[in-house]
Amino acid sequence: MTDHSAEVRHHVEELNYLNNGWSWKSWLLTVDHKRIAILYLISITVFFVVGGIFAGLVRLELLTPQSDLLEPETYNKVFTLHGIVMIFFFLIPSVPATLGNFLVPIMIGAKDLAFPKINLLSWYLYVIAGLVGIVGIITGGVETGWTFYTPYSSTYSNGNVVTVAMAAFIAGFSSILTGLNFIVTIHKMRAPGLTWGRLPLFIWAHYATSLIQLLGTPVLAITLVLMMVERAFRVGFFDPALGGDPVLFQHLFWFYSHPAVYIMILPGMGVISEIVTCFSKKSVFGYPFIAGSSLAIAILGFFVWGHHMYVAGQSTYASLVFSLITFAVAVPSAVKVFNWTATMYKGSIRYETPMLYAMGFIGLFTIGGVTGVVCATMGIDLHIHDTYFIVAHFHYVMVGGMVMAFMGGLHFWWPKITGKMYDENWAKLSAALVFVGFNLTFFPQFILGYLGMPRRYAAYPEEFQVLHVLSTAGATVLAAGYLLPAFYFTDSILRGKKAPANPYNAKGLEWQIPSPPPTENFLTTPVVTEEVYAYAEAKEEKALV
Repeated sequence: MTDHSAEVRHHVEELNYLNNGWSWKSWLLTVDHKRIAILYLISITVFFVVGGIFAGLVRLELLTPQSDLLEPETYNKVFTLHGIVMIFFFLIPSVPATLGNFLVPIMIGAKDLAFPKINLLSWYLYVIAGLVGIVGIITGGVETGWTFYTPYSSTYSNGNVVTVAMAAFIAGFSSILTGLNFIVTIHKMRAPGLTWGRLPLFIWAHYATSLIQLLGTPVLAITLVLMMVERAFRVGFFDPALGGDPVLFQHLFWFYSHPAVYIMILPGMGVISEIVTCFSKKSVFGYPFIAGSSLAIAILGFFVWGHHMYVAGQSTYASLVFSLITFAVAVPSAVKVFNWTATMYKGSIRYETPMLYAMGFIGLFTIGGVTGVVCATMGIDLHIHDTYFIVAHFHYVMVGGMVMAFMGGLHFWWPKITGKMYDENWAKLSAALVFVGFNLTFFPQFILGYLGMPRRYAAYPEEFQVLHVLSTAGATVLAAGYLLPAFYFTDSILRGKKAPANPYNAKGLEWQIPSPPPTENFLTTPVVTEEVYAYAEAKEEKALV
């Protein structure tokens, strides 16, 4: 029987939203997790465009062997700012701050996050960090590389290191607050019947990510403070001339920054789990193993930082241990890939846009993961360290993995977020352009790195030019693929068809409420009675009928 009172109430809310909901005050002072997610989405998109512009300048410079578009020092600033903007202001917050903020409370049957005001504060900290970073860029930039390696960053750099490092420092607090909010919400605000064994894998992924954010981010904050203090007051922490140890900086930096890779990729893995099971119309294969693998990645990720330091004078025996643990951390990632593949096996697969992105993710992330094992092998890493092989590996994981997952999730939940459908044909074209453009951009870089092309160089031998031209051509196709959604998503908001509550016939609490969701998410607290991803059970019931 239809609940007419609930339907009328939702229509009244829609009218109030249209009449009163677009004032600046209602958005900038909101504590609604859904609106904060949209604020994050807008902010993150701006930084994605900024980081993409820097990437475009890098690729244009590398069209020719000579350093003829940018001066070497300017080139150093451009690739540094590309890395800093993309990592600290896009990749780390992309899924958790947008899709996670919007969906975590709804997926567990809660009306909001545990600390709504802290959630708003986390967005303001993110924006403040971004503005500080922009000031740092305008007033001189920084040329240290996104890793801020000492003693160059703390003593010899002519760039605006302190301002840009402060931006990353402030952004870290935004990340910590988001992780804290998610952990408390997941522990304390689950709907009746939503046991740990019934949590969506999207929630498991964000829970594991939040643990890394809480435990790892303070280490980076302390490291950046020490570097800034050394630069400003000449207190010797890392500079040998002052009695410091530069390798100590690398230990501290990578203790956070390798787990940070999993802050970037784990939420994307959660997105892929939701998409694959929905568009295969099958219960996810090996649910406990996928959930457990997220926690295993979060834990093991804290023990592999030394594989970045094989050539930094680290003990060979320590490097051997780090190499073995790195091989081990590949196992839970492989578990996810095999289980997603098994979920699709004999499934009723629908090749809609989110599924195309998910399948692209699986293929590209697999290449990134396998080459990660190659990079963790000490003998090989001595040859490919700091070459374009590392650049290609990293981008296959982050762009081929994380950005593909982000785009897949954005298309999957777009009808739920906006209440509007997008043009499926344009979206499929965009997905195809992204996949083709990405491979054309970064696969040649594996070859470049194997042949010995070092990264971060504006000039190179002429025999490498063909591969660089291919890479730049691919970046052009990739950019076109990323620009298309700006047009059809805008068209969707302005003229798109109204989205039903559940356009994909998907499982999960978020698909049981209207699109877009009402302010309080649920008019009454839901009670969960079925197992997670009960697609097989639904199919059996339909067959019996």
